[in-house]
Amino acid sequence: MRLFFTLLVSCFLMSSLQAQEIKWMTMNEALEAQKKAPKKIFMDAYTVWCGPCKMLDRNTFTNKNVIEYVNKNFYPVKFNAEGTEEIVYKDNTFANPNFDPERKGRNSQHQFASAMKISGYPSLVFFDEKGELIAPIAGYRTPQQLEMYLKMFASDDYKELTSKEAFLDYQKDFEGTFKD
Repeated sequence: MRLFFTLLVSCFLMSSLQAQEIKWMTMNEALEAQKKAPKKIFMDAYTVWCGPCKMLDRNTFTNKNVIEYVNKNFYPVKFNAEGTEEIVYKDNTFANPNFDPERKGRNSQHQFASAMKISGYPSLVFFDEKGELIAPIAGYRTPQQLEMYLKMFASDDYKELTSKEAFLDYQKDFEGTFKD
């Protein structure tokens, strides 16, 4: 009986831990999912050598508020911007033909990252419900810093921000609710 109880508790803990993760998918999977149930896409464009990318995984993408909000409001995509994944986007196939598997550290940039005009890592990229690029946001963000962008894009508030001043006012007036 004791072994059964221990196994039951272990299974419960494992399932609750799994529920506390962002449900990452590939870009191809997210675009396919949009066809069935339109939802915005939130992409983490990272590289394997990038320290701030690892901090984002460790500090931001483990935050309960971030996990819940991203899973509810977006199709979350994890994209290695120097990787070899083939992406079919807008009837074009993007790859990384110059990828060198022997190379340590930086590698060639993926064609899809170049098409999105990503110039730094990590970059957090937002797409609308039809897969149209909204904006890439470069740099590491804490959960509290990321909250404004997640909510601004999920709610379509970004459509009203037509000037730098409007964005700065939005940023100044934003009251976040994400906790550590």
